[in-house]
Amino acid sequence: MQQHRSRILAYHDRSDGGLLITLLEMAFAGRAGIEISLSDEVLDPIKFLFNEELGAVVQVRQDRVAIVLKELESLSIPGKVIGIPNTKNSICINYRDNRFFSCTRSELEREWNLTGFYLQSLRDNPETAREEFDLLENEKDRGLFAECLFKVDEDICAKFLKNHRRPRVAILREQGTNSQLEMAAAFYSAGFSPVDVHMTQLQEREIDLNDFQGLAVSGGFSFGDTFGAGRAWAKSILYDPYLREVFEKFFASEDTFSLGVCNGCQMMEGLRSIIPGSKDWPRFLRNKSEQFEARISLVQIQKTESIFLKGMEGSSLPIVVSHGEGRAEASAAKIESLEANNRIAMKYVDSDLHVTEHYPQNPNGSQNGVSAVVGAGGRVLAMMPHPERAFRAFQHTWSGGSQWKGEAPWLRLFKNARVWLG
Repeated sequence: MQQHRSRILAYHDRSDGGLLITLLEMAFAGRAGIEISLSDEVLDPIKFLFNEELGAVVQVRQDRVAIVLKELESLSIPGKVIGIPNTKNSICINYRDNRFFSCTRSELEREWNLTGFYLQSLRDNPETAREEFDLLENEKDRGLFAECLFKVDEDICAKFLKNHRRPRVAILREQGTNSQLEMAAAFYSAGFSPVDVHMTQLQEREIDLNDFQGLAVSGGFSFGDTFGAGRAWAKSILYDPYLREVFEKFFASEDTFSLGVCNGCQMMEGLRSIIPGSKDWPRFLRNKSEQFEARISLVQIQKTESIFLKGMEGSSLPIVVSHGEGRAEASAAKIESLEANNRIAMKYVDSDLHVTEHYPQNPNGSQNGVSAVVGAGGRVLAMMPHPERAFRAFQHTWSGGSQWKGEAPWLRLFKNARVWLG
């Protein structure tokens, strides 16, 4: 297995349920059909298909089959060709020149997930449980992919890195924050000098926010991730006359930028009264599923004046979401105002790149798919997903990181901030 890792496309051990269940689980995970062919040596196809003895199924390219079989033979490991993927999205079993079994993959996958659906309906919001279950019928769903409309490998910060001048950005955290290291790494990669800043240091005037050109409010589990934790964080600023003045001045300055992610997004929303151009921002409330959502979602970048997203408009990119309160909710009038003023920075989309409120493509039930908003003339960006957890190619495990080398598209968000500072 180790010697031929580069030749193996997929692997699954045979265990409970036997060979057939192993093949079906591989088909479900890959959203592909399989043409299974049993040799004439098989006396009882049922016993053969449901045999649970030690073994494994591996998928290899057709031009590598003979090489892998020869290697197995040299090691006295029995192996045989069991089937090939098909383009019909169906599970077919052939035995002695006859079609032994045939069924669509989606029908079998729905049967496979039925028990989980019933449990999810009791534990979670039954409406979102049904939406996720019904998604199995969509044979055309493409799953995760990236449609990047800019050159990922273009180093727009190169000229700024040569002079070794790194602007200081405050990586702000509070009790329970856990994304500050990824945030610091992303800003450092874009040419900044990130500085770890705790709220206590600002409250006790050990650090002055005015000494920084950028502010990044990290996500995580601030205050134990209790309901409204981000808004409680905001109140600790609004109810402190000194901090309120400091933050208000920082947001108003045309020489600074601010980024709020996850808890930081909810915290920024709680500071609307002191952030220019944010009065119509939605509130970020408990997820519609009534559960903490940790998954990878597809978002489409909208046309805005955001300094962070310049040149990224129209791109649809996978991004990490990890929150319990990410549902953007606002009145129809406020949503209309945000749309009219181009202050919605990102929206959740489905695999057809249509804005969606459908779960789980929209992981929290946000109105009109809203996942990020812009304020202060584009200098402030509040977003629920985590770009700092997706700025390196190896962080995109859904694709094996093979689409990009080193950098992933989300690093452009941080580089844009560096270019804007000049």
